[in-house]
Amino acid sequence: MRAVVLNCTLKPSPEPSNTGALAQVVVEALEGHGVDVRTVRLADHHLPPGVESDLGEGDEWPAVRAEILRSEILVLATPTWVGHPSSYAQRALERLDAMISETDDDGRPVAYNRVAGVVVTGNEDGAHHVISEIAGGLADIGFTIAPQAWTYWNRGPGPGPSYSETDEGHEWSHATGRAMAQNLVGVARALAAAPLGPPAS
Repeated sequence: MRAVVLNCTLKPSPEPSNTGALAQVVVEALEGHGVDVRTVRLADHHLPPGVESDLGEGDEWPAVRAEILRSEILVLATPTWVGHPSSYAQRALERLDAMISETDDDGRPVAYNRVAGVVVTGNEDGAHHVISEIAGGLADIGFTIAPQAWTYWNRGPGPGPSYSETDEGHEWSHATGRAMAQNLVGVARALAAAPLGPPAS
């Protein structure tokens, strides 16, 4: 089984990513269940705006899309900025939108029978709102959202230290991340054993 994590931090490599640090907890938990995991930091790639799978020369989204289609599990990890997902998270949803009309040989949308989850960090509140936006968008595209398929860390209202600057709240976020990984794998295995068919007409 394979998984891909899209790290939607605004920081390109090699800058440290708080979102990547929490996502790594989920990565290690998935690996503990025997899943082969790859992480893609979107800020390291040229991803033009649009709602197509391939926007031509220089567009690096097709390689990201191919990694998603090789995987049974997708994790979208995003920081919170002014109460919303990052612009890279929104860009990922916009580019994934093309999958709604793309089908496999059996007539199923290509996102069917793939499971998705969400990781959110931020030194401000709004995590549940961000989770709802991301999970809702992924469900629209055709991904299955597992029970409690998310974890987050934040500092509540007002400014404060970032995830990597304090240990406060980590125990809960990490335990929730491990539960998230377990649920993602369980649902992915269930879908592999009994796949969804094409939408009824």
